[in-house]
Amino acid sequence: MAVQTVNSEELHHWLEQGEPLVLLDVRSPQEIAEWKIQTEPGLLVNIPYAAFEQGDASAWQDLPKGKKIAVICRRGRTAKLAADVLAEHGDYDLYVLERGMQGWSQFYHPVTVHADDSYTLIQMMRLGKGCLSYMIHSGGEAVVVDPGRHVEEYVRLAEREGVRIKHILDTHLHADHISGASELAAQTGATYYLSAQEMQEGVIRYEDVSRYERISLSGVDLQVLLMQTPGHTPGSVSFLVNDRWLLSGDTIFVSGLGRPDLGGKAQEWALKLYETVLGQIAPLSDDVVVLPAHFSEISERCADGYVGAALGRIRADNAVMRLTDAAAFAAEVTARIGTTPPNYAEIVQINRGLVTADDDKRLELEVGPNRCAVKHLPQ
Repeated sequence: MAVQTVNSEELHHWLEQGEPLVLLDVRSPQEIAEWKIQTEPGLLVNIPYAAFEQGDASAWQDLPKGKKIAVICRRGRTAKLAADVLAEHGDYDLYVLERGMQGWSQFYHPVTVHADDSYTLIQMMRLGKGCLSYMIHSGGEAVVVDPGRHVEEYVRLAEREGVRIKHILDTHLHADHISGASELAAQTGATYYLSAQEMQEGVIRYEDVSRYERISLSGVDLQVLLMQTPGHTPGSVSFLVNDRWLLSGDTIFVSGLGRPDLGGKAQEWALKLYETVLGQIAPLSDDVVVLPAHFSEISERCADGYVGAALGRIRADNAVMRLTDAAAFAAEVTARIGTTPPNYAEIVQINRGLVTADDDKRLELEVGPNRCAVKHLPQ
C-alpha cells in the first residue's frame, strides 16, 4: 500500500474511537521518555529510525499488517523515510503524522464540561502540550480563560457556539507556553484581565484582575468569582464558577500542585502555596470540581472526557494537601520539584510583551510537555 498522511485531528479521532491502531514512534527512546503522545498502554511502539536507515528488517518484523500504523517523529520527515522503508518490505497500512510531534502539539480538542439553559462550560484540550483552557458562555457572551497562542481556535469555537468573546482571563503569567490572551483581546475587542503582580515591567494592555470581586456575564446570574491563590506565582488567581467549578490555573492539578520555584524563590513561594491550600482552598466543598490549566497523563481525564476531578478526591489522593505544618508542606513541595521547563524565561518575557518572536520561534519555544506540576505525594 502507498504511504498516506494523517493529521492530528484524524489521529485523535482514531484513538478516541478505538480504531485498530499502532503508533510507531521512530525517535530515540530518550526523546520518547521526555515527550510522547499519551495513549492507552500497548499502543505505542518505539523503533528508532536508525533501524530503518540500516534496513534491519528484524526490528519491525512484529509490526501487525491488520492495523493502521501511524508513524511519528519530531517534524514528520524521518517518519516519512521510515514509512517508505516499511512500504518496500511488506503490505502495511501506513500513515505518517503530519508535522509529527510539532503538529500534535498544536492540536486543540474542545470538550463540553457542562451545558444547560443557564450557561455552557467548555474545556479546550491541547493534547500534545498538556495545556487546558476554557470558554464559559451565557446570554450570547463568553469568557475565555488561559487561552493558548493559537487564537483562531477560540474565534472558531465562539463562532460555533454563536457567542461574542467579552472577557479574557489568565490565571497567571504562563512560563511553559505562550499566552494568546493579548492577541485574542485585540482581535475580538474583549478585555484582558491578569494580576498586576504578574506583569511587572510588561507593556501589554490589561486590567488588573485583583481589583475585581467578580466578573459576570449578561443574560443569566452567572458569576465568575475570583480567588487569590498564590504559590505557583505571586499573582496566581483561580476562578470559582457558580460554586461548582474551580478553574485552578497552575495552583492545583488533578495529580499535583503548582511548582513554586520558577521565580527563584522556591521556599518563599511554597509557603504562599501552603497559605493558599490551607486558607483559600480548604473551605471549599469536596464536591467542587477542579479544572486545572494543565495535565500530565491522559489518565487524568474523567469518565466524561475532560480533565478534572472532585476536590475531595484530589485531597484524598494528595497527602501534601492534608499537611497542617507549613514547614513540612514546603519541604515536601520543594523536594518534589522536577526538571525546569526549557525556555521559560524567554516565554515569560514574550508573555509580558517585552520580547517578540515569529511563529517558527514560538513553535520551537513550546516544544515538549508541560512541567508546571509538583506530583502529588500518595496517601
